[in-house]
Amino acid sequence: MMMPFKRQALVEFENIDSAKECVTFAADEPVYIAGQQAFFNYSTSKRITRPGNTDDPSGGNKVLLLSIQNPLYPITVDVLYTVCNPVGKVQRIVIFKRNGIQAMLMFESVLCAQKAKAALNGADIYAGCCTLKIEYARPTRLNVIRNDNDSWDYTKPYLGRRDRGKGRQRQAILGEHPSSFRHDGYGSHGPLLPLPSRYRMGSRDTPELVAYPLPQASSSYMHGGNPSGSVVMVSGLHQLKMNCSRVFNLFCLYGNIEKVKFMKTIPGTALVEMGDEYAVERAVTHLNNVKLFGKRLNVCVSKQHSVVPSQIFELEDGTSSYKDFAMSKNNRFTSAGQASKNIIQPPSCVLHYYNVPLCVTEETFTKLCNDHEVLTFIKYKVFDAKPSAKTLSGLLEWECKTDAVEALTALNHYQIRVPNGSNPYTLKLCFSTSSHL
Repeated sequence: MMMPFKRQALVEFENIDSAKECVTFAADEPVYIAGQQAFFNYSTSKRITRPGNTDDPSGGNKVLLLSIQNPLYPITVDVLYTVCNPVGKVQRIVIFKRNGIQAMLMFESVLCAQKAKAALNGADIYAGCCTLKIEYARPTRLNVIRNDNDSWDYTKPYLGRRDRGKGRQRQAILGEHPSSFRHDGYGSHGPLLPLPSRYRMGSRDTPELVAYPLPQASSSYMHGGNPSGSVVMVSGLHQLKMNCSRVFNLFCLYGNIEKVKFMKTIPGTALVEMGDEYAVERAVTHLNNVKLFGKRLNVCVSKQHSVVPSQIFELEDGTSSYKDFAMSKNNRFTSAGQASKNIIQPPSCVLHYYNVPLCVTEETFTKLCNDHEVLTFIKYKVFDAKPSAKTLSGLLEWECKTDAVEALTALNHYQIRVPNGSNPYTLKLCFSTSSHL
């Protein structure tokens, strides 16, 4: 049984001897899964139990737990209803955001829930992202107190209902996104993408296209304010090697950064105000539990609605504990066009670099790593440039993901000066879609 947001899993063996062999083997010889060392210990649970049996309609649960991984686009009740209801009749939906995005859906019957789980588990809501991991939930019933973007009771359509425009009449599945563009950050129209093949059940009632909103620019640029949930709290920061600029270097890959403030009362902890709540969701999903400078980051949604510049002090490296990045040119989501060009990826051992002058060589990057006291890459690649190009781009591969994350945190936005050049070049780094060179 997977526990993705805890980075853990339970494995039940046929007998105790097999479990002992597994734990003993892992203690003697390191086991690596997807490049990360896995640790095996005995669980306090005697058995893995689930609320129901997928093969037995009478013994299952009609409430499913959905974990949405790599949520690059907004996930609302309309989106989940659009995807799940054609497979099995949905009665209630509750979305909650802690260490990522999860939702519970209550279906009309156990059979509907079983069909939905079989059809949609492992599918992408949108091409290449918003992947569904579905399990049976522990609760057997959902209670919904109001109808909004995060919860909805379809048996009580007027329960605390807000003005939702045409959302109920024309759902996204028909070609129009369910919410018009408002302060909640949804676009009225979006391009159509094919749903995963496993979603197409062969029924004429099952649609094949769904519309999604384009990634939005920073809410502060577009609305003059901050929506709720636009602040993340980051703990586990190395007190000697991390500062506001380095936090920005890492978190800007997932959304605009407004402000960064280290907390004086809790050493190694910072508040990061981002452009919108979806940037926060992406940051939590991709950066929580990531190892950085020998410490593991804990990234979660903060109760604060904004970062206030109070109790400013000097960090260990002599820089300020507070910095405002709202007008920084290094923010990468200041417009819809700019946002669409970003490569939003989870941390990997390969970095994509760009916007460097033509004179930069492999030795230049090696010197940068040495000067910033991070490990040097093991492979280097430069892309062929057009004759008219003024900058270069390419890939750098490190031994492991942690080394690459540390290099990106230290080197991103480094100013490369060229002899006789008027303006420096700003080195841009992001995680690559390539796993190896």
